[in-house]
Amino acid sequence: MNSIWELETFYRKRDIIIIGAGFSGLWAAISIKEKYPEKSVLVIERNAVSLGASTRNAGFACFGSLTEVIADSQKMGWEKTLELVKMRFEGLQKIKKYFKSNEIDFELSGGYEILNNNESLNQLDTVNEKLKSITGLEKTYTLKQEKIKEFGLGKSEFLIENPCEGSLHSGKLLQKLLEKCYELKVEFFYGTEVKTIDEKMNEAEVHLSETLSVKADKIIYCTNAFSSEFMKEEEIIPARGQILLTEPIDGLQLKGTFHYDEGFYYFRNLGNRVLLGGGRNQDFKTEQTTDFETTEFLQTHLEEFLKEVILPDQEYKIALRWSGIMAMGSEKTPIVKQLSERQFCAVRLSGMGVALAPEIGEIVADMI
Repeated sequence: MNSIWELETFYRKRDIIIIGAGFSGLWAAISIKEKYPEKSVLVIERNAVSLGASTRNAGFACFGSLTEVIADSQKMGWEKTLELVKMRFEGLQKIKKYFKSNEIDFELSGGYEILNNNESLNQLDTVNEKLKSITGLEKTYTLKQEKIKEFGLGKSEFLIENPCEGSLHSGKLLQKLLEKCYELKVEFFYGTEVKTIDEKMNEAEVHLSETLSVKADKIIYCTNAFSSEFMKEEEIIPARGQILLTEPIDGLQLKGTFHYDEGFYYFRNLGNRVLLGGGRNQDFKTEQTTDFETTEFLQTHLEEFLKEVILPDQEYKIALRWSGIMAMGSEKTPIVKQLSERQFCAVRLSGMGVALAPEIGEIVADMI
């Protein structure tokens, strides 16, 4: 049984409870408090620090590669694809507006994509024309053959540059978002798992244990890949992204963020180290999981990619290996909607949470 002091402070009823303290949850909290400063907002996170994909990613500020945009347009149509590209572009601009680059190691130094055939190059002009109204650039994607040698990617056929993409430090971004939340008087329960939600006529009750609960007028799920227990009707497929990081490499030529094979492979320099992730298309079934593990099969495959494509004829040692859990679906459009009278969700960010979450936070704030 709780004391009167706890019930009137920590466990008092809130206007809004957000479940999940990753990028989407924190941006939603910030957007709501900026729009409705009088509203009380509580964020509940089951882990000691946010996991999922927010602190387990590769530190990409993703705009989207050429082949990825082409593939999305073929799958979803140009209208939905451009809407998604616009959200990512504006999301990255919002991060830039809110935080100083040196606070989060934010570098919009350009992204690149390796191509080993010229099939996508035939659509280069078409894609650039479509993106012109979003980026304001005559050519969002350009062929940069001279940089292949500069970056030490000698075995690559073609290299496409995109100035709208970059990298950042995911942990530092999450810390700055938390600081902003505290500044706005957002409250937090960390290390607290939500067991069930009971929606009633006048309120929703979030059960944290058999004897402990907290009530709110509205609930927002920002649980991304871990949403299926709350939203059984929605198509949310967990997708594990495995990553490795090398020890420092003397004379590393690589500089920037890079994609290969419709974004299934992604790598970047982290100072004079190489960070490489992806390859789940080599083993979709195994990687459709919420388990934070790395597998010998995929890590070996990533090392082969590292040796053949990124660091041919160079020595390296692996310093770290980790994995994060993304949320996918049959298409990349996020699920941001009202589920019932008092419950809302902002989930399935398709591995683009860094760029999408700032815009999704605003959409949720308008929706409630």
